[in-house]
Amino acid sequence: MPRGSKEKYTGRQKRMAEHIEEGYEKRGTGKKEAERRAWATVNKETHGGQKSGSGRGKKEDHSSSRKGGRKGGSSSSRSSASRSEAAKKGWATRRRNAKKR
Repeated sequence: MPRGSKEKYTGRQKRMAEHIEEGYEKRGTGKKEAERRAWATVNKETHGGQKSGSGRGKKEDHSSSRKGGRKGGSSSSRSSASRSEAAKKGWATRRRNAKKR
């Protein structure tokens, strides 16, 4: 089987890679790079293609999917001054509420 062949992957893994690839492309990554990253993610999570015997029984690791969901959220796009200001405001509010009690 030639290197890079996706023949040994299950339908679920192929769909998974396709979905991940679409996400990368939506965020502006090039087609080839998105495909490479998608398959790297599938390999990391599912431990590669379908194997006869040795690779079976390993649990899937979805840490990379969770990381992708968190990475680039609203707080990362805010400036440090904005985050600092929000923290000071929250501190002042908590202090004010504590005095009321």
